[in-house]
Amino acid sequence: MTLSKPHANKNNWQQQAEKYLIEENYIAAASLYEQAIEIEPDIKSHYWNLGLMLLLQGQETEAQMTWLMALSDTEEELYTAELLEVLEKESERRVNIKDYQTAWAICQHIREINPENINNLFNIIKIELLTENFTEHTTILLEFIIELLPKKINNCDFELLLDVIINLLVSKPTEESVFNFFEACLNYYSEPLIIIDTAMLEVINIAVFKKMPGLAARFAECCLHQAPRHRGVITQLSHFYQNSQQYTKGIETAKRYYELATTLADKVSANALIVRAFMTSGSYWQEVCASLQQQVLLAKELIQENPNNLDKATSAVLFNSVFFLPYIYDEPQNNHRIQHEISRLCQQNLIKHYNEISPRQDELLILRKKNAIKDRKTLNIGYISHCLKRHSVGWLCRWLFKYHNPEKFKIHSYFLHDSNTVEQFTKNNFIDNSYKFHQFGIYDYGIWDQIQADEIDILVDLDSITLDHSCELMSIKSAPIQVTWLGWDSSGLPSIDYFIADPYVLPESAQDYYSETIWRLPQTYIAVDGFEVDVPNLRRENLDIPSDAIVYFMTQKGYKRHQEHLQLQLRIIREVPNSYLLIKGDADLESSKEFFEGMAETEGVDFSRLRFLPGAPTEAIHRANLAIADIVLDTYPYNGATTTLETLWMCIPVVTRVGQQFAARNSYTMMMNAGITEGIAWTEDEYVEWGVRLGKDEKLRQQISWKLRQSRQTAPLWNAKQFTRDMEQAYEQMWQRYVDGN
Repeated sequence: MTLSKPHANKNNWQQQAEKYLIEENYIAAASLYEQAIEIEPDIKSHYWNLGLMLLLQGQETEAQMTWLMALSDTEEELYTAELLEVLEKESERRVNIKDYQTAWAICQHIREINPENINNLFNIIKIELLTENFTEHTTILLEFIIELLPKKINNCDFELLLDVIINLLVSKPTEESVFNFFEACLNYYSEPLIIIDTAMLEVINIAVFKKMPGLAARFAECCLHQAPRHRGVITQLSHFYQNSQQYTKGIETAKRYYELATTLADKVSANALIVRAFMTSGSYWQEVCASLQQQVLLAKELIQENPNNLDKATSAVLFNSVFFLPYIYDEPQNNHRIQHEISRLCQQNLIKHYNEISPRQDELLILRKKNAIKDRKTLNIGYISHCLKRHSVGWLCRWLFKYHNPEKFKIHSYFLHDSNTVEQFTKNNFIDNSYKFHQFGIYDYGIWDQIQADEIDILVDLDSITLDHSCELMSIKSAPIQVTWLGWDSSGLPSIDYFIADPYVLPESAQDYYSETIWRLPQTYIAVDGFEVDVPNLRRENLDIPSDAIVYFMTQKGYKRHQEHLQLQLRIIREVPNSYLLIKGDADLESSKEFFEGMAETEGVDFSRLRFLPGAPTEAIHRANLAIADIVLDTYPYNGATTTLETLWMCIPVVTRVGQQFAARNSYTMMMNAGITEGIAWTEDEYVEWGVRLGKDEKLRQQISWKLRQSRQTAPLWNAKQFTRDMEQAYEQMWQRYVDGN
């Protein structure tokens, strides 16, 4: 191409050069720039672009010579900036088209020209993270950036800086250089709160999805140093401490949050955190009772105040503010009344924050109601949960996914999970068994529109109030019928239509205090085909327990410890000679030993007969380890659920006390549906009597074990296929009621 009239044809040939660049015809583009230089030798941009074309051909030396020649007789600072602009533009384009290798190479040349160009250094880090090429070189580069920050922070592209911080937290949170970089950014940037508010979302993911609460606590401590009164950071930090077994710090931080609370709603949230901190530790019985009573008073006061101007974050946190009531008090009528009012209050405040989404969802549901078809050949069933993984809920609900009839039910899964990685367990049990599988981050609210787009007929919440975000999502009704099943007791949300139960897990009077309609399945509200069992890593000899001893086993995390019930268990140990109690579950080990030692002394039990067990490496090994026990002693007033199922599957006798609330009747319904009545107690005295009798009567234990083994072929508890048919029939009847207008 000949440039006979450079000024007239300038736009044309430059467009042609850019076209050659995009087509990767660098030789043709270079030829155009060479001709331009001949005609307009004083236009420096021609040299910058010619050098870029040479660089893209791999002629690095020639590129550098071209740039240096143009810079040699100019105001270097001015024209260097022009050159860098050309290179940065191309580097950015390469990133956008995911040509990371070329983008990285261009950034390296920018670095040679201007070693302290901090935005370019950020781009290098970003590209190395995108290509998963975090090496020792990256660590050295981060350390260099940390040294530059004090004098270059004002030159930073803040959006780029924030992007790099988040990418580092996502990809390499365990690297010490990443922590040092994060700390330096907070120290030197003039508005650290912007970084904190964005970064804490990822720090929460580190704690929850990457299961590193201790590491998350380090980052949160950094944030708190810069913003010592930031209630969001303090709240999460207390959770991180509790979940990483730094119990004392968890309690202290929760109390600090309460001291900063100024509104009644904040006090309710803060006191809930104190309750959780005490309960997680597992040895603060008096403090738990006192703080829980205080929580009831605060909650009732908030309900009476009935505020309608709560911000979104506060509304969401309040959902599970009375979560721990059933762990201490088997008073379902009172507990549900408070929970339902709190849920109503949260829902009415949340809807106001979604004043565009909520009316739109309502309009769509009205339209669907008008077009509802009675005799639908297939129903769209949606399951929403953060537990579609290796989690108690995941282990149990997987069978329903396996046995659903795809000709009559299209299964849509909505997995609340921020991590980019998905477990093989999730793939095998949920992705492969779903008609559609969607994954949504905790702060991705596009889920409502997706549920509507999928035309879900019945949306089933598997989390209830175990996750405040699930409550938030279920508050805005996005399916004609919304149901709670499995994950916990009723949430009391006005937007929930049904709660799945069975003939045993709730007493007949329960409908009097449930806001949802209780839908009782004919036999059991849960069934499984069994559990995977591995090789045990726990032996009596390793615990210094005689081979002829009677071993009682108790699995209870700190927040399931109820002092009055623990005293019953110790009475059983006292009454059965040569017996031992194994205690398993996360809690503060040292203070737990002091707690149990004090109770043992009161009950006249030698403390040396108690053993505290560490967690098992896997769920399958945990189940195998249950075989060490002769009898499993259930918790109260919050029974075991998955633990009870696993115990019965391992054919081990269980002693349970039946209460009035859902949580106090799980083991009861499971034992009844396994064909076992031995070990079911209705009073404290019966609980002790069954525990002692089973400890002393080896023949009875053998008979129960044999019955459990035989039940695997006959009992409803182990027939997940029939259970699925019962659930499907329930769905069809729910839909029929809906289209009939009932």
